[in-house]
Amino acid sequence: MTRNIETYLAQLGNRSDQQTGSVSAPIYLSTTFAHPGLGQSTGYDYTRTKNPTRDLLEEGLAVLENGAQAVVTSSGMSAIALLFDLFPSGSRFLVSRDLYGGSYRYFNELEQRGIASFCYFSNLEELTEQLTDEFTAVFLETPTNPLMAETNIREVAKLAHKQDALLIVDNTFLTPLRQKPLDEGADLVIHSATKYLTGHNDILAGVVIAKTKELGERLVFLSNTIGPSLSSFDCWLFIRSLKTFPLRFEKQEANAKAIVAALQQLKGIKEVVYPGKGAMVSLRVADETKVGAFLEAFQLVTFAESLGGVETLITYPTTQTHADIPKELRESYGLTADLLRLSVGIESATDIIADFEQAAKVFE
Repeated sequence: MTRNIETYLAQLGNRSDQQTGSVSAPIYLSTTFAHPGLGQSTGYDYTRTKNPTRDLLEEGLAVLENGAQAVVTSSGMSAIALLFDLFPSGSRFLVSRDLYGGSYRYFNELEQRGIASFCYFSNLEELTEQLTDEFTAVFLETPTNPLMAETNIREVAKLAHKQDALLIVDNTFLTPLRQKPLDEGADLVIHSATKYLTGHNDILAGVVIAKTKELGERLVFLSNTIGPSLSSFDCWLFIRSLKTFPLRFEKQEANAKAIVAALQQLKGIKEVVYPGKGAMVSLRVADETKVGAFLEAFQLVTFAESLGGVETLITYPTTQTHADIPKELRESYGLTADLLRLSVGIESATDIIADFEQAAKVFE
């Protein structure tokens, strides 16, 4: 029977325990599993390698992104590290110029150690000019973090594959509810699952999803070898979070659209950047010297790092998420000190708008 994704996620893990009929999937906390006999296995030996709770989660995530294999990890950055272990030393990568500061820090570290080299592009034209058969893969954020620039995944995939390069897409912001990169031609998708997929600011996790069985098998091997495994309890919490994922995201997006409309009329806000979908918004204030006072004035919106949770968070990339990118570099492509990033939650949009209105009085 074909099921809508809302039905599939709401029942993820259900009926997995045939012995007891448990509706909620069991949590298999054991780190090791008994062998029936010499040379025999139940399919589970050691939990770093394979765990029944993690299997349910990875199966669900593969379905969600229309991939062949998902591998969950202990954080978004461990997912990126696992992914880049797919490639041989000396590989070259073409990367979105505007991207998460932690990714930039990791790429810079790989380059400094002579493990890989990275070139950057800001738009499709720059990508087309730079992309040659010397590149192993293209790494794309769309929308970018935090400037919300979108790039056509299908076009990038065509260009990359023409040069025998793989396409990797970070789908953290829009999630597979709004775009499915593997369907658009990408080879690998990553998420900081700490964000929308788990959605409650209480689980640290990452995921890599491969389009093909071959790439998936390699990821599974590397995950077992390196060991960035997500614990079975966190896997169970992740499954529980996915059951409400569509409900949360729909509400967050509806709130974001209402809040964007209000912010565009608010004195002290000179620009609002929103891609028209999802729940991530960036805004520029008229007077960057009052950013501190503005952040301190909020009563409901929380000044904190991260995004995608049920609570509305506001982040200052200059000192938080993108602080590791040199000042001159980040300002050269528009990440300036007047920019704030907003992750819209599931609260009443009216209340969040009112909080912005009272906080913005610092600009009067």
